[in-house]
Amino acid sequence: MSKLILYGTEASPPVRAAKLTLAALGIPYEYVKINTLAKETLSPEFLRKNPQHTVPTLEDDGHFIWDSHAISAYLVSKYGQSDTLYPKDLLQRAVVDQRLHFESGVVFVNGLRGITKPLFATGQTTIPKERYDAVIEIYDFVETFLTGHDFIAGDQLTIADFSLITSITALAVFVVIDPVKYANITAWIKRIEELPYYEEACGKGARDLVTLLKKFNFTFST
Repeated sequence: MSKLILYGTEASPPVRAAKLTLAALGIPYEYVKINTLAKETLSPEFLRKNPQHTVPTLEDDGHFIWDSHAISAYLVSKYGQSDTLYPKDLLQRAVVDQRLHFESGVVFVNGLRGITKPLFATGQTTIPKERYDAVIEIYDFVETFLTGHDFIAGDQLTIADFSLITSITALAVFVVIDPVKYANITAWIKRIEELPYYEEACGKGARDLVTLLKKFNFTFST
């Protein structure tokens, strides 16, 4: 097998999604920490690897892939001993793909980045109420996706779970998940956290992100 190198920072939800995929597949790889706050992704060396200067970035035998969703799908397709994490059945795969697009376009961009970008870029600690409403809408959708199912795309664990667990738990720093209203989400989070590789691949990084975000004394406007 060719040598795999993952570039990232563990506090990043997309990086942890890729790490969960690698852990689930049992693939050995080298992890190279990138300090995004110090703008290491803008170095000429990194830009040659990934002109979009994002993490995670995966290097596989001299080839570079970025975007956690693309990375996870690639890893399962190339190295998975089965297709359970990213099914070959077209209908099942379509559901997984829909959840991945939901995570990237709705949860991450409209939800998480809509809050964190002003925090990091300008120190804006008063978060508009519409951002709160957007998070509640996301929780409502995810609760519905999980109705009658153990996992986000049905009854088996897939890479969609890895993408969404990292971003949903990050949103929970800003809007606490009501365990009564969102019983399905609460049970699903516990189910993922009990995976034998979760703590090493994701747990510490998730706590690092919580610590980082709580340094901002943020409030929601009314």
